[in-house]
Amino acid sequence: MDQQYVTLAHGAGGEQTNELINKVFKAHFANPEFTGDDAAVLEPWSGKIAFSTDGFIVSPWEFPGGNIGKLSICGTVNDLACMGAKPKYMTCAFVIEEGFPLDKLEEIAAALEKTAAEAGVRIVAGDTKVAGKGQVDNVFITTTGIGEIMPGIRTSGSAAKPGDAVIVTGDVGRHGCTILLARDEFGIEADVTSDCAPLWGTVEELFKVTKDIHVIRDATRGGVGTVLYEIAGQSNVGIRIDSKAVPVADGVRGVCGMLGLEPLYLACEGRLVIFAPKSEADAIVEKLRQLPYSAEAVVIGEVIADPVGKVVVTTEIGAQTMLPPPGGELLPRIC
Repeated sequence: MDQQYVTLAHGAGGEQTNELINKVFKAHFANPEFTGDDAAVLEPWSGKIAFSTDGFIVSPWEFPGGNIGKLSICGTVNDLACMGAKPKYMTCAFVIEEGFPLDKLEEIAAALEKTAAEAGVRIVAGDTKVAGKGQVDNVFITTTGIGEIMPGIRTSGSAAKPGDAVIVTGDVGRHGCTILLARDEFGIEADVTSDCAPLWGTVEELFKVTKDIHVIRDATRGGVGTVLYEIAGQSNVGIRIDSKAVPVADGVRGVCGMLGLEPLYLACEGRLVIFAPKSEADAIVEKLRQLPYSAEAVVIGEVIADPVGKVVVTTEIGAQTMLPPPGGELLPRIC
C-alpha cells in the first residue's frame, strides 16, 4: 500500500477531517466520556481539583524510550500528580504539519492511548489542526488535565522547611541527554534511553506511607537543578546537596563530560524531586525503591535556613560551592 500523508484537507473540517478523527483519534481514545460534541459533559466530584495544561513540540518527535504522544500524557499527568491529584480527564489538541505520514500519526495516537490507560486518565475531548509545510515541526500537541486532589494532601513549592530531606526518585538528566543524542548534532553514540513515564501510581503509593510531604516537583525543563532553585526561592530557604549522592547514569555522565554539560540541568521526564521531613525520609525512600519508576530513589540533600534562595553543593572532596543558578539557554532545548 502506498504511504499516506496528512494533507491540508484533513484540517479543513470536511469529510477528510472526520475520517482522520474517526480512524486515528476516536479509534484510540474511545471511552464513555469521549465526545464528538462541542464539549465533554462530565460528572463533578466533591473536593478540590488540580488543573494543568502543557504544550509539547519536542524534536525529534520520536526518541529512545518514547515519542511525543507518550510525553504529552506524562507531562500533564505528572504535573497533576505533583499536586497530590489523581488524574481523571484530559483534552488533547494536535497541530500537524502537512505531509506528516498517517501511519506515524497513528503510532503517536497509540502511545497516547497506552500511556493514558497506564495513568488511569481518560481523554474526553480534543482538536485537530493541519498547518502548511514548514509552519510546524511535524507534530505539536497540547494536553490539558483535571485531577482530583486526594483528601488531606497539600503540596506546594512554597512549603519546603529547614530540616527537610531532598529526595530524587532516580538518576537525573536522562531525557535531556536522550533528546540531544537523537538530534545527532555532535556525532556521539551512547546507550541512553529517556526516563519518560507517568508517575501518578508512584505518588499514590507514596501517600500511603505518609501525607507529611511538603513539595513534589517533576524535574522536566531545566532538570533537578532548576527545580532546586525554584523551591529555594519560593520557600525562602537554602538547599544543600551532596554531589556524590546525585545518581547519574554512566552514559549520561560520559556525554556530559564530553560536552561540558551539568547533568543536574538536563531534563527528566520520569523523575520527581520530593521535600519531606527527615523523620519520614527513610520510609519514603524504602517505598519508592519498591516501585517500577523509582527503584534508584535516594536522599541527595537537605533544606537549610541560609543562604536563602541558593543551592550549595558539597563536592566529592568535601568542599562546599554554589551550584551556578540556571540562566540563558539551557541545553539541549527540549521544547
